[in-house]
Amino acid sequence: MTAETIIQSLASGLLMGLLYGLIAAGLALIFGLMDVVNFAHGEFLMIAMYATFFLFAFFAIDPLLAAPLVAAALFVFGAVVYLLVVRFAMRAKANAGMVQIFSTFGLAIVMRGLAQFFFTPDYRSVTNSWLGGKTVSIAGIYLPEPQLIGAMLSIAAFVALYFFINRTDFGRALEATREDAGAVALVGIDKNRVFALGWGLGAALVGLAGAIMAIFFYIYPDVGASFALIAYVTVALGGFGSVFGAFAGGIIVGLVEATTALILPPSLKSVGIYAVYLLVVFIRPRGLFGSM
Repeated sequence: MTAETIIQSLASGLLMGLLYGLIAAGLALIFGLMDVVNFAHGEFLMIAMYATFFLFAFFAIDPLLAAPLVAAALFVFGAVVYLLVVRFAMRAKANAGMVQIFSTFGLAIVMRGLAQFFFTPDYRSVTNSWLGGKTVSIAGIYLPEPQLIGAMLSIAAFVALYFFINRTDFGRALEATREDAGAVALVGIDKNRVFALGWGLGAALVGLAGAIMAIFFYIYPDVGASFALIAYVTVALGGFGSVFGAFAGGIIVGLVEATTALILPPSLKSVGIYAVYLLVVFIRPRGLFGSM
């Protein structure tokens, strides 16, 4: 094992980690806003990847150009999911937490079943895209262009999200609702509108990630399951409700995954992720950057 091999692996892990962070950011945003875990988060990613594939297949729109379209479509989809499903689950008088869990878990099963029915379980892929199969050499380290562009978009998305939350009126309303959802109604803020837009924003982030991942990953109805599990670990590692924690947690997960793949067989690369997660849970249960 040479130094070049180690650097190459860690660089690839860093790029994937930034994408993991982007996937997890929407999950962290929704949890921090409403204390609701979206168990259909992986299926949101799956829908985004299918949308990217069909835009490419039927309209010849490259995934890079389709990314903002898919993000906008997922924004609408996320808001609709809140208004039609989550909003009513939150009104439960008894066992509200379990009702919220099973409502999003049931939604995940329905979405996956509909995808299998309409799209079939066949594996699909985006071929001949602008970035597909291309690499760039930086100081002798070869980086896949889709992951590199995806990492750059992830950083840009996190910067934009930071300014959106901290420098806009809606961002302040979002933070105020996160702090005290009951008190904001006294100053004329519509809690349901903020929650719907928060769900839309969270879904848009995973939509952006899904569009990029469609370039280099197979698309099938169960594709979201494995990435959703990594997203849950990333959010728990970084700290529930912390968007910055999701960003940092994604980087840690990507680097740990790459390091584990150097030591153990590639099929066991997830072992390192869960080992680090368990270690953090024992030492700091609220996560590295959580305040709960």
